Amino acid sequence: MVQFAPIADGQTPPDVLVSSHMTTSSYPRLVLATIVLLSATALMGAKASPAQSSATTAKNADASADRNEEVTPALPVIPDHQFSLADYKAKGDGKTMNTEAFKNAIAAVNAAGGGTLDVPAGTYLTGAIDFCSSMNLHLEANATILFSPNFDEYKSGASYRPLIQGNNLHDVMISGNGTINGSGEAWWPSAIEFKIQANAAKARSNTSPRPKMVVFNTCQRVLLQDITLTHAPVFNVYISASDDVTADHVTIINPANSPNTDGIDPAVCHHVLISHCNIDTGDDCIAIKSGNDRGLEDVLITDCTFGHGHGCSFGSETNGGDHHVTIRNCTFENTDIGVRLKSDRTRGGQVSDIVYENLTMKNVGQAIVITSYYPDRDIPAIGAHVAAQPVGNKTPQWSNITIRNIVATGCTKNAGMILGLPESLATNITLSNITIDAPSGLRIGYAKDVTLDKVSIKVAKGNPLIIEDTVTGLKQKP
Repeated sequence: MVQFAPIADGQTPPDVLVSSHMTTSSYPRLVLATIVLLSATALMGAKASPAQSSATTAKNADASADRNEEVTPALPVIPDHQFSLADYKAKGDGKTMNTEAFKNAIAAVNAAGGGTLDVPAGTYLTGAIDFCSSMNLHLEANATILFSPNFDEYKSGASYRPLIQGNNLHDVMISGNGTINGSGEAWWPSAIEFKIQANAAKARSNTSPRPKMVVFNTCQRVLLQDITLTHAPVFNVYISASDDVTADHVTIINPANSPNTDGIDPAVCHHVLISHCNIDTGDDCIAIKSGNDRGLEDVLITDCTFGHGHGCSFGSETNGGDHHVTIRNCTFENTDIGVRLKSDRTRGGQVSDIVYENLTMKNVGQAIVITSYYPDRDIPAIGAHVAAQPVGNKTPQWSNITIRNIVATGCTKNAGMILGLPESLATNITLSNITIDAPSGLRIGYAKDVTLDKVSIKVAKGNPLIIEDTVTGLKQKP
């Protein structure tokens, strides 16, 4: 492994050009991350030529791994214009409504062609906020944007609009050491009751209508940096159909029992980097989604810490396809699941060229889950045979998935499962250098060409590996 010397905040690395229109003080960590990734890519490219590999499949795997490393999203370029929310009659007393102050300040930023809107220290109660292009919403230390618990502030037909939203924009950024608080405690009690009733009725969705906290849709060059998000009514960050997306050093904290409070959800996005984030929440820490034909590709999630929540997940919507995604150098503690790929016959698609590597898990429920039966109530019993169904454009297809260098201690449920469908086997799944300590073993069913290389599973009872008769081409290496 190549080690890189740290670069201090505010220091421009050598040989890096910064646009005169860019606010350089906000970017040092992202510039460093970009240099590290570019350097790693160059080193990887120098390791070996394709001719040095004798196996075509190995060459393809190496090429896929290289592509997964090359995720360096373009960053927003923000003009130098500076604006302060204080200049628009805002009051940070936690009581005065500041919806008009935000609206007027953002209108001024837009009229100037973009710039940085500074939110000074204080607590700014507000209703919904709409972004404009070329804007950095910068929260100073001890600054909090507190969203009103009045549901009518966000009503939009039969549902609710996001608390912060940007549609069809370019160069948008939220930065600083402040906090965005969505007053989720006003929404959660009824949402919990809705979820209980929906689960009892076996409904397709158990998520009640609520406003997402931060949403960017069909945007170019999105950056979230250093901020803290908490008490989201539902999803904290939802970025869809966007290109060049970065979340760096973002902290997301919600109670473990807060319903459907996903941390960061990139949906049908291209070129996404999520790095050094700390997420502890009530649902998926990260949920990678592809619910339409645009699909999702080229995502790197690295050096993140996950607490409570459902892990770093794919799905359940994968029908647009997910390709070239790497999750590496992450820690999971008290998380429901670590590695998680989930879908079903009504919302599945092709998920391929996925790498999970260098992960540490402590007290997670399950270490590794790949399932075409979601939600869990639909999973067939161990050893059961289910009827094949016609393959369609929403059939889950898991292939070319590598999970390596994983240590999971103190699992509370079981080691996990790899479970495809009779009409669509989970194919070319490789587990290497895996150590799991769990109450019961790893189940594998409806799968083809699974490789287990240096996989050690210690269980309290039963077999460490539960290999069903629907598995073909299993390869085990000591």
